[in-house]
Amino acid sequence: MRIGVGSGNPVKRRAVEAVVDGDATVESVPVESGVSEQPVGHAETVAGAENRARRVLDAGGYDYGVGVEGGVATFDGAEGLYLVMWAAVTDGERTGRGAGPGLELPRSIADRIRAGEELGPVMDDVLGTDDVAKKQGAAGALTAGRIDREAALSAAAAGAFGPFVTDLYG
Repeated sequence: MRIGVGSGNPVKRRAVEAVVDGDATVESVPVESGVSEQPVGHAETVAGAENRARRVLDAGGYDYGVGVEGGVATFDGAEGLYLVMWAAVTDGERTGRGAGPGLELPRSIADRIRAGEELGPVMDDVLGTDDVAKKQGAAGALTAGRIDREAALSAAAAGAFGPFVTDLYG
């Protein structure tokens, strides 16, 4: 089975590899998300994941296209701005969706995001690092390593594969 992950980011590929059968081949397929660099809200973040998944299948030769997208969003009933992760899996006929953990952003970081900055560069600035998105991610920094970006994205991908690995979705 060939699975294409709609990103050139190795963390996203590894996140999918962690939740699929060992006999599957998982490949990075850099595609455009079709959404802003910093998706805001669940709808835009989900759209980015779905667009990536479909564009992987359009690239040809894959049994499943997977899109993984991080964004920022609010939740009804909870104050603050949150880091959110969504994944979509499609075989061309059906689409499964799953979400990773929602992690509240510190007010100082949330204020910069609301002012129009992107989370990755803000986190790099705050942490004094480069390319945090290809390492522990904001999730790792915000939880002191208790969960890193790969694990958070794996949770979203596992949920998105649900309709393809169980009969409960009929």
